[in-house]
Amino acid sequence: MRILLLNPNTTEAITQRLLVAAKAVAAPQTEIVPLTAPRGVPYIASRAEAQIGGAIALDMLAEHHHAVDAAIIAAFGDPGLMGARELFDIPVVGMAEAAMLTACMLGKRFSIVTFARALGPWYEECVAMHGLGGRCAGVRMLDETFADVGDVQEEKEEVIVALANRTVVEDGADCVILAGAPLAGLAAKVAHRIPVPVIDQVGAALKQAEALVALQPRKASAGTFRRPPAKPTQGLSEALAARIEHR
Repeated sequence: MRILLLNPNTTEAITQRLLVAAKAVAAPQTEIVPLTAPRGVPYIASRAEAQIGGAIALDMLAEHHHAVDAAIIAAFGDPGLMGARELFDIPVVGMAEAAMLTACMLGKRFSIVTFARALGPWYEECVAMHGLGGRCAGVRMLDETFADVGDVQEEKEEVIVALANRTVVEDGADCVILAGAPLAGLAAKVAHRIPVPVIDQVGAALKQAEALVALQPRKASAGTFRRPPAKPTQGLSEALAARIEHR
């Protein structure tokens, strides 16, 4: 089983954090194929950047989907996820959706804790996109600045843990998701300091990708996620143009 771990941010250090966290829970027969965006922004933190990252994710999938059994879009707001499920035949898992659905199996309401205030509106819209507003106790964000996104989890660990504990007490969260690709792997380090289940976003995505491959779902040929009809393109990458044009 080969699973593409697609980071639509350009920071290679974040990809490596994602890879370590995914390997920690992967089954022995699973090969994880890491891939970092060749262009874009160091980390996605706004709606506009998410739109850019989603387009880049589709480009990356178009080039690599033939060589893998499933793919994970490893940015918490799931940029490009719905379009990817339309275009490609393999299962495509969104890190945010996977984390939230996993949290729903462990408690009634979950909270999302993240490292930057700018991420809040996008994450709230991601919750709504997946129809999980009724299960979300809230989105908590740090107000502080940080020095380096690649090291933000070490720099802000104490504040993040304090915020997670506050959302349990003040918001009634049954589970906490530590959200944002730079926080990959932090859940395992701090779970003993938070009195409810703490979800690792990339671990949840990896296990759900493995499950979908094992279940061997067919690609939809009807409904809203069927592949769109062929259409001419202009100016797209060769791989993405070929996919859209059915070549």
